[in-house]
Amino acid sequence: MAHYAFINSENVVVEVIVGRDETDTAGGINDWETYYASKRPGLICKRTSYNTYYDGETIYDASGEPIGVTQTNSKHRLGKTPFRGKYATIGDIYDAANDVFLAPVVEDAPE
Repeated sequence: MAHYAFINSENVVVEVIVGRDETDTAGGINDWETYYASKRPGLICKRTSYNTYYDGETIYDASGEPIGVTQTNSKHRLGKTPFRGKYATIGDIYDAANDVFLAPVVEDAPE
């Protein structure tokens, strides 16, 4: 069993599903990202790992703006190599340049 995130044209995760394991072959299909993307026209499909998370440290760009989490501060619950930064959830951002899912930065509410 694997999980797959669907990403819209603004790089926002709009849906996450449970699907075939990435090593499964069925009916001649062995590229599940492409297969699932074909079922949701206009969306990109990327596998995401339920066991990958980040340690909560916010990453900032050169100008000091918070940008989320990168692969370097990700962890895997079973001690394996983290996959794509974190488990994708609806509303997350997909950073294609770094091939990671980022939690959206939430501005602090004014006091």
